[in-house]
Amino acid sequence: MINKRLLIKNLLAHNDENSFYDKKRKVDISHKEGKAKFLKHICALSNSNPKNNSYIVIGVEDEDNNIIGVDFFDDSKIQNLINAYLENPPIVQYENIPFPHLPDDRVVGLVTIRPIAEITSLRKNIWKYYGGAVFFRDGSMSMPKVFDIEIKDVNSKIVEAIESHAQNNIEYTLGGVIHFMNKRKDFDPQYKVFKEYFVVCWAGQKKVVKDETFFSRVDIELINEEVRLFYSTLDEVSITYDNDSFKIVEYVNLGLHNSSHYYRLEETMIYFEDNANYNIKTKLLFEPPRFDKKVLFHVYNTNNAILDKMKKGIELRKNEQVDLKNLPETYLICYLNGFDDAMEKLIEARPYLKKSGEAVYNNYKESTRILRKVKYS
Repeated sequence: MINKRLLIKNLLAHNDENSFYDKKRKVDISHKEGKAKFLKHICALSNSNPKNNSYIVIGVEDEDNNIIGVDFFDDSKIQNLINAYLENPPIVQYENIPFPHLPDDRVVGLVTIRPIAEITSLRKNIWKYYGGAVFFRDGSMSMPKVFDIEIKDVNSKIVEAIESHAQNNIEYTLGGVIHFMNKRKDFDPQYKVFKEYFVVCWAGQKKVVKDETFFSRVDIELINEEVRLFYSTLDEVSITYDNDSFKIVEYVNLGLHNSSHYYRLEETMIYFEDNANYNIKTKLLFEPPRFDKKVLFHVYNTNNAILDKMKKGIELRKNEQVDLKNLPETYLICYLNGFDDAMEKLIEARPYLKKSGEAVYNNYKESTRILRKVKYS
């Protein structure tokens, strides 16, 4: 089993970006340009490596390889995005890798692209790239090319060596468990060993409601691979497990006019097998709350007026400042109730929400995360 933190270190130490490895400071697939560039790199790396894995490391400075990290990214629907836009799509896995020197809410993103025997191309137009385009790696660049020659396998031995030097061992596993238990000692840290091999650690603030146990400020890690499986400071989560599996059910808090309720969002099941393998399956459980259309028209128009004022640099009144705190959530509710333009308005508001304080911007990130799950399910 590969220790993903070691793998990232080996990739960064190996050499500069090439035909099997790319690095990014950040990736943003919330808008068409960012989505198109991400798909282009997936396409190019897949085509340039017919027989070995390719990788993208996210959260690293380009010039000096300084690890700065990115926000935890919930990847459960990213394969659906790739399947929608790429012909012969590769299997792609996005993992969140914690590093000890980073803040708790920051990780390094690791994208693994599995090899396939087919040429991958764009299925349809996106941003400035045309449907049918085929991309390959040219040094550190992903470039469109005409495919007319057989691609030579020049990376397999190099990638195999990098991966073999990142294998996990009992020292790394024990060190990971001890580090997690010490780091999360204020949040009731726990661990369980599955199949005498896998170790899952989790922590969170616990509360019991009507005989049901929920956790907030949740952190869950698969220690063997140094992978953060779940992290949230906002949502509430239920956790159950047996000898073969570990289940996470995530809830989100939504509502209008200071009246909110918790709704089931997604179920994640981790199945551990006797052959030292595991599988993760996710299922969307979300049923959007429904509200009166007249009320939503008022909310939607109020949000648009606030957004227009922020774009023009006009100071908001006190009641508008209160509405601003809930603007991401209320735009989300409008979109879920048939206001299709609300998603575009929310993305348009991003730079202004980012300047409005951490709490407002965290609400924005949470709302777009839910939108992404719903859209690509």
